[in-house]
Amino acid sequence: MAGVNSYAQQSFFKPSVNYNPQRIKGIIVTEAIAGAAVTAWLNYLWYKKFPRSSFHFFNDNNEWLSMDKAGHATTAYNISVAQNDILRWAGVKSGQAAFIGSFSALAFMTMIEIMDGHSVKWGFSKGDMLANIAGCLLFDGQQLMWGQQRISLKYSYHATIFPHYNPGELGRNLPQKMLKDYNGQTYWLSLNIASFLPQTSQFPQWLNLSAGYGGEGMIGAVKNPKEINGKAVPSFERYRQFYLAFDADLYRIKGIAPSANTLFKLNRFVKMPAPAFEWNTLSKGQFHWFYF
Repeated sequence: MAGVNSYAQQSFFKPSVNYNPQRIKGIIVTEAIAGAAVTAWLNYLWYKKFPRSSFHFFNDNNEWLSMDKAGHATTAYNISVAQNDILRWAGVKSGQAAFIGSFSALAFMTMIEIMDGHSVKWGFSKGDMLANIAGCLLFDGQQLMWGQQRISLKYSYHATIFPHYNPGELGRNLPQKMLKDYNGQTYWLSLNIASFLPQTSQFPQWLNLSAGYGGEGMIGAVKNPKEINGKAVPSFERYRQFYLAFDADLYRIKGIAPSANTLFKLNRFVKMPAPAFEWNTLSKGQFHWFYF
């Protein structure tokens, strides 16, 4: 079995043969600024409204139908992917880039958990950390085994009615809803079929098969409140959703222009809209002609 080398397909952040110290310096400065900006943004979005506390643990494994755990694993995985690409662009050797990429991803996600651990609203979640580690291991394991990513974790989002009933918890505007409304999020395990086939195969290199996980009917973390701020909340049944759909790794298409390849690189993290079959824990199956 021989897969297509993912690095050979990339024109954006193309790996450098030689170590480039100037690029490394640029990466360090840029990521230091970006890290500070993300920390400030998270503080504004999540932590500012709640008092600080001494460091403590919090078991949230029964919240949000485990959607938050899927989100943690997907985020950690994709930070590892991005870090690895950037380091390879600077000429860091493949094995070292993979290790540093996954380590820095885990360090960033751990920083968030530590911030949670000092907030009265939340706490350091062991479940979140296990999900973070799982995402990093999925990346690192594939780099060690195949030297490429044949299976990726992706995200998709569609608007739902649920933030209307609890905007403080599920978001008031689109950026907040994309991050906080678990009802509209779906997390995908996207398998690149061609990378598991012989190099002589004519199967499209960009076509993937994806398995998705979602949840719906969630107004609160563990159970739905009957009223919020004195206003009655309709009764919604909470249930899990499982999907099967095709996906596309557009950056794998050969011969595309570098500018298009740069845009298509975002597709590494975001699932392509496509028809999908859903089965859920209400014991109902349905087909979606267009799902995102």
